[in-house]
Amino acid sequence: MSFAPEDPPWNVARLPRADGSTFLVTGGNAGIGYFVAEQLSATGATVVLGSRNPAKAENAMASIRARVPGARVRAVRMDLADLSTLRTAAESLAVDRLDAVVLNAGVALDDPPRRETGEGHELMFGTNHLGHFALTRWLMPLLSAAPAARVVTIGSFAAKSERLDLDDLQSRKDYRPKRAYARSKLAQMYFSLELDRRLRAAGSTVAGVLAHPGGALDSLTPSRPPVHVRTAGARLGAAPAALLVQGKDAGAWPAVRAVLDPAVPEGRMWEPRVFGLRGEPRCEPVWHHLTDTLVATRLWDASCDLTGVDPGSIPG
Repeated sequence: MSFAPEDPPWNVARLPRADGSTFLVTGGNAGIGYFVAEQLSATGATVVLGSRNPAKAENAMASIRARVPGARVRAVRMDLADLSTLRTAAESLAVDRLDAVVLNAGVALDDPPRRETGEGHELMFGTNHLGHFALTRWLMPLLSAAPAARVVTIGSFAAKSERLDLDDLQSRKDYRPKRAYARSKLAQMYFSLELDRRLRAAGSTVAGVLAHPGGALDSLTPSRPPVHVRTAGARLGAAPAALLVQGKDAGAWPAVRAVLDPAVPEGRMWEPRVFGLRGEPRCEPVWHHLTDTLVATRLWDASCDLTGVDPGSIPG
């Protein structure tokens, strides 16, 4: 799918209105998810923060309300590491329809040992991918009730150099934290593309849209106390890195555009304009290894088995 020059050009500081819409942001209480929620709140939409920590969600909502007059923001308790709770979490939204969900929440571990969820899944794969996979199943009726809903998945630049081991999705044989994290994000990206293919084939009004934030550092992120506090020392120390990467406020731009832009690209993704690492969002073809539909199909089938999701229940 080719894109004509933008008319008018996309302006990250002047987003289109979305009054009457409802958006869910998983992990909306911190990091990139917080800034996605803050920016979407400025469009007039109702924004729901999915968070496993009520206190952090309260802090995030207070911060958004302080910066966005009249913000319609609320929170629901949501723990993606506990698959048994996700149906209840979806029901607790208490809405008739959902116009978009941003699959953002996740965990990243820096050091061994390998950890598991209560259901026995490797923690990062189980939370970042399987949790969102199962959550999407329970949200599908609400998404299908909207005129043109979107499932926006936030991938990671770290996944660009990784490949999935379909025989060891849970990293049981050779666990390396950074690789396991990158592969969990890669699995999310395959899921987004396979979901969109299946939705289109089913004639659904729901679309799967992929985005990634590029390089987003805390040290380049503006303060949002108590959600995030950047010291003067951190700001100065990170100044050279700003030539290549950006803060998490800018890292949110591709996901926000994926929610709001009228264009719904097939086989493409929203990413930062400069080398995929920084700058305003643009639409680019997905990385070559993400075009392997056999891998995507096998991952989908494995994800259904691991979560207990009916294979035909997500496209609806």
